[in-house]
Amino acid sequence: MLPWLLCAALAVIVLVLFVRLRLLQNSLDEIGRQLGERLVSDTNNPIFLSSRDAHARKLAAELNFQLKELRRQRQRYENGDRELKEAVTNVSHDLRTPLTAICGYLELLDKGDKSPDQARYLSLIADRAEAMKALTEELLRYSVAAGGEDAPRLEPVNLNAAVEEAVASFYGALVEGGVTPRVSLPDERVVRNLDRAALSRVLGNLLNNALKYSGGDLNVTLEEDGTITLSNAAPGLDEVQMGRLFDRFYTVESAQPSTGLGLSIARALTERMGGTIAARFEDGRLYVTLCFPKTS
Repeated sequence: MLPWLLCAALAVIVLVLFVRLRLLQNSLDEIGRQLGERLVSDTNNPIFLSSRDAHARKLAAELNFQLKELRRQRQRYENGDRELKEAVTNVSHDLRTPLTAICGYLELLDKGDKSPDQARYLSLIADRAEAMKALTEELLRYSVAAGGEDAPRLEPVNLNAAVEEAVASFYGALVEGGVTPRVSLPDERVVRNLDRAALSRVLGNLLNNALKYSGGDLNVTLEEDGTITLSNAAPGLDEVQMGRLFDRFYTVESAQPSTGLGLSIARALTERMGGTIAARFEDGRLYVTLCFPKTS
């Protein structure tokens, strides 16, 4: 009789443990599901548990505390980022007028009589003023591209024609810089819903980047899946430098004068249109890949 009672008691204990284990699993699944929802949505709702398990409720309480702190940090970051972009925009606007005036006065001075030293100094000042104007314009464009206040104006765009037009507009500068472009396009038209002006800006920045780093060649390829690849020999680059190409204000010393914002603007505009942009460095060649999925 005793063995049967022991077996029955063990069976009850196992059943109770199994039920508690199942309840704990359900609680963890509930926590995991709600945590995923809270991380991707802008909500202040805490994680709520239907279980009365003390350990699960303690875990939920700790996660709610961390989520609250994460929301606070995110809001702080977004506010700071917005204030920075507004400051950059305001500074860019404020610099435009005096820089334009400086360039105008330099042109007047250049027309008058001057010694060779004065002419040289004026030329140096004019070069620096033009560089400042270029940086100001790039800062303004970057703040607009990264701000994202205005939704992109999407319309059907033929990527085949867009790539041809972009390369044609840069052809003279590329040839003058010793770069021979080769373009490969599919026979089928590749159409995506994109912002035409933004796409033109992105392709222009990528071609300008190729002009800076190319060792004399440039291959531009469009695939039927909407992938655009620009590849060229880049003797002035290495893996470390390539990894920072999309960083704001980063320039490679061996490159031509640059503000370091071109690729950052290209990335911001591409992501706003639902595309992706990436770069890699293999066997001395730089590959920049721009992809617009069919669903974009």
